Amino acid sequence: MKIVVTIIGQDRVGIVARAAALLAERRVNILDINQNIVHGFFNMVLIAEMAEAGGGLRGVQEAFREMGTEMGLDIKVQHEDIFLAMHKV
Repeated sequence: MKIVVTIIGQDRVGIVARAAALLAERRVNILDINQNIVHGFFNMVLIAEMAEAGGGLRGVQEAFREMGTEMGLDIKVQHEDIFLAMHKV
């Protein structure tokens, strides 16, 4: 199963490192990552594969919810199919 992680907020040191470490701890493989910073505003979209993941989607969502709260970021973790359905034009 693939997931889409979106992270938005004020740029600060460690956002990408924390997200990558969180996924690595759960054996989630990053397939693609795109991030940019505009006038101090951080935006990232990350696609990952959960085939070997421990803890399931709910566990990953909860871990990112905690990270978002700690770092003051808006973080969403969605199954790829849900993300694509929500963003169809």
